[in-house]
Amino acid sequence: MRKASLAMLSMLFLATPARADQITLKNGDRLSGTVVSSDAKTLVLRTDYADTVTIKWDFVEQLESNQPLYVGTKGGQVIVGPMSTSDGKFAVATKEAGTVAVAKADVTFVRNSVEEKKVQAAIERLQHPSLADLWTGGLDSGLGLVRGNSESSNFSLGLNAIRATTRDKITYYTTSAFARSRVNNIVATTAQSIAGGVRYDLNLSDKTFAFGTLDLFNDRFQDLDLRTVLGAGGGHHAINNKRTTLDLLVGGAFDREFFTTFNRSSAEVLLGETYTHKFLASTAFTQAWFFYPNLSSTGNYRSTLSLGLVTKLTRVLSWQTSFNDFYLSFPPAGKKTNDLLLSTGLRLTFGNEAK
Repeated sequence: MRKASLAMLSMLFLATPARADQITLKNGDRLSGTVVSSDAKTLVLRTDYADTVTIKWDFVEQLESNQPLYVGTKGGQVIVGPMSTSDGKFAVATKEAGTVAVAKADVTFVRNSVEEKKVQAAIERLQHPSLADLWTGGLDSGLGLVRGNSESSNFSLGLNAIRATTRDKITYYTTSAFARSRVNNIVATTAQSIAGGVRYDLNLSDKTFAFGTLDLFNDRFQDLDLRTVLGAGGGHHAINNKRTTLDLLVGGAFDREFFTTFNRSSAEVLLGETYTHKFLASTAFTQAWFFYPNLSSTGNYRSTLSLGLVTKLTRVLSWQTSFNDFYLSFPPAGKKTNDLLLSTGLRLTFGNEAK
């Protein structure tokens, strides 16, 4: 009888699920569940009664967990093991070094095994991505219509895409404008231009990079059939954080232009800067300026300026406003030096981009 009772108790003990993680707050409240992750600002706890609960990290007084947790420290260490609280510090019971005490102020992250696998998979993808991976960007469109005694249609289309890894970055852009009007049954195309290009950046260090560019431009009403510009040089990450980036570039370029009546080639200096800033979680500003002094025809130059403001409406839709200025100091006879394009409309985003 005694042996049967012991067997039953053993079975009950084995059938009892592992004790849930316990969180004690500074006000004495206790929560139980499964610790998912923490970024030292908030802690995510999965519960059976309220799905996931987000707790401010500063309010956490004690953390007790029987599951192995991955704990990152300011010193760059990652400590793995069940976690408890002792003498105001977190104690991690590691297999290799025994119990390691970590001050709460030194903790940079906490993750369970599932979250750690996700992070490592993301790191691996950044380090060894395929060319089709990691693209983010947006497709922009703008449309203007006039109907009545006269008719006009204005349409603009743009595509911006970025593929960034820890080693390099590919930036692609294209923008186009088309306008047509009808007055007294006379139909005329009044604007038709398209610009596009790609830039490849290779990081040499945290602050420096090498780059190569290819830009193409067509403008029917400047009599420009095609401008092809190949450039290369070096750059400096002057500012690089989550809200703001500023890159400075210097190099050289070769410009080949095919106009309706003549062709010409030029060697150029390439000077430029690109800037992005997130004002809010849903609003971002972008700006890029490039200046090309002509070495083959001293005193002449080109410049390109682009400005953009994007406000996120939904996860995939944003409202965008863009401005582009293409300047050529020595256009064909009778043609103007500036081509301006102002567009506003919807942006369809893809990847993780919201800017």
